[in-house]
Amino acid sequence: MSEKKGLYEKAKGEMGLFEKILAEIPGFRGYKEKELRRETDKLIRDHIYRKLSEARKDIKDVFQRLSERRIQEVLADMDKLVMKFDRVNERIHHASYGYAGFYDVLKVEEDKLDAMISFDEGLLDETQKICEKSSDFKKEAMKNRFDNAREQIDELLDLLESLEETFDEREEVIKGAK
Repeated sequence: MSEKKGLYEKAKGEMGLFEKILAEIPGFRGYKEKELRRETDKLIRDHIYRKLSEARKDIKDVFQRLSERRIQEVLADMDKLVMKFDRVNERIHHASYGYAGFYDVLKVEEDKLDAMISFDEGLLDETQKICEKSSDFKKEAMKNRFDNAREQIDELLDLLESLEETFDEREEVIKGAK
């Protein structure tokens, strides 16, 4: 069983008795299943948001350490890195999760919602790399090792850029274009 199906099935299994009874009503079942898919997607993105927030905190700690040690040559780049964290993280946190209005020409169907869940799960791998790199950078900074700070900043900027570019493809996934 795929992880996507596992999350969806788990959410479905945790429906209350009343919800299970309502799910047997024609029309409501499809609505409820779409809701569960949207909620699953939201949970995944909330998890990514929390992980990136933790990584951002590590970067802020590094920024503080660099400031205390008066290592001026990388502070502007660190500021840029923090802003990039903020922008990417907020985009993920506030992204749409599969709603289409009643009169919208393009309806978001279950298969597209499943594709969106799979897509967002794929973002977890990229997020994990960012978290590990941020943690490593903080460990080095706490040991007052700053000789490769610029390279670490550049690597994190590249990883965040990659995550943002991947996330930009999300709307195409929702529309079924990818």
